[in-house]
Amino acid sequence: MAISIERNTGIRREAEEQFGLECPYCGTYAHMSPQSVPDFENLIRTRPKHIGMVYQCDSCNAPVFLRFAVKQFNEDSIELYQNFIELERPKERFQYSYLPKHTELLFREALACYSTNNFNAFASMCRRAATSSFTAMGESGKLRSYDEVMAAQEIAEIDDDSFGPIKNVIFDSGEEEDLPLLNRAQAGILLEVMKDMFYQCFVRRGKLARAIKVRRFFVQEGNGGVKSSA
Repeated sequence: MAISIERNTGIRREAEEQFGLECPYCGTYAHMSPQSVPDFENLIRTRPKHIGMVYQCDSCNAPVFLRFAVKQFNEDSIELYQNFIELERPKERFQYSYLPKHTELLFREALACYSTNNFNAFASMCRRAATSSFTAMGESGKLRSYDEVMAAQEIAEIDDDSFGPIKNVIFDSGEEEDLPLLNRAQAGILLEVMKDMFYQCFVRRGKLARAIKVRRFFVQEGNGGVKSSA
């Protein structure tokens, strides 16, 4: 998505392509329309390295703030790099009710850090949440979790070098200073791995146990209150 700001026509996108994001307010993946663009003459005079623009979500009409890095200043246009930073990210969701209370508290804070682009604080809270979950699962909890994480690596086809920092955050037991520094891409992988690990270890088991309990209840009701031998 090549973007430039023109002297006479304002913002221009390559081939007038549609620009969509997950809105941080309504949570809908929607088209974003430019709402507020910096003044061209002011940009040429001050030559900032980054500029901010306001887009409008076509679903809920909320303002969405994005920051772009400037690629090049020309006489009649300013070219921007296609990558941008969302200053407000959608809140990450999870089925917290199946997690142990202490793990739930820590993981909620971890996802809050991720949503505000504080990726290394996110990594720190992920380690605390993971450690809490191992304790809640008992003696074999860490080994069970390790198996789930290794399965996720295989499914996602992530090489060992790229996956090393993720395993370090989740399973190493060193000091906080030993945590690897994560970039946006690594934090995104850690997010999905943590969600999958907690889903497999807690949510899936909880849902299955609840579903079986409901089935048994209706079987007993159908048998006039006599317990099924199955």
